[in-house]
Amino acid sequence: MPLDVVDLRSFYSSALGRRAQRSIQRAMRSRWSTVSGLAVLGLGFATPYLDDLKEDGPERTLSFMPGAQGIVGWPNQGLSASSLVEPTELPLRDSTVDRVLVAHALEMSDSPVELLSELWRVLAPGGRLICVVPNRSGVWSRFDTTPFGQGQPFSRGQITNLMRQALFTPVHWGEALYLPPVNRRLMLEIAPVIERIGASLSLPFAGAHVIEATKQVYRPVPVRKAVRSLPQLQPVLVPQRL
Repeated sequence: MPLDVVDLRSFYSSALGRRAQRSIQRAMRSRWSTVSGLAVLGLGFATPYLDDLKEDGPERTLSFMPGAQGIVGWPNQGLSASSLVEPTELPLRDSTVDRVLVAHALEMSDSPVELLSELWRVLAPGGRLICVVPNRSGVWSRFDTTPFGQGQPFSRGQITNLMRQALFTPVHWGEALYLPPVNRRLMLEIAPVIERIGASLSLPFAGAHVIEATKQVYRPVPVRKAVRSLPQLQPVLVPQRL
């Protein structure tokens, strides 16, 4: 069942959700220190992270939300920059955005390769993509009480294969959510320490992958097997003997 925008908004307004947001934001910001002057697109439910990026002064910021998920207005002030879309048919021209952030979208998609291929189309040459996806071996994917326990979690090998099929090259692997999904005050208070230790030791049980990838500018051309052409035979008339 697709994630509902009401449940997503409720999660990110909770203490556990805010802590998860800060953990993922830290991993994301280690790669994108600023997006000033760039065109930024968020796909899925990326608004908690777009709020932070918007403070950098990007050239423009868009929030696209899948039709099956639903939509909320964003940002809270000013003109709306959110839109309900079909993730595999985005209403953008080719090569129009510089940065794409995908959160709570890939794991819910019936055709993740098509989704990534559509993002390849709208991403400018030299653009960057960050995907936040549940980790198959993480604790969070085993609890359906949070959005990270919904949909299809991925191993590192699986997400790498998907990206390569869509002509993206992974350039950095990060992890987040080493804190167990327990909404208790003591656990939330020590969460920053747990996150720092987990990230420094690259422990395998993180709840989410935070993968940065670049767009392959030139699509590979498939090699076709040469068709052997046979010489055409011309009939020769032989006179009959009398």
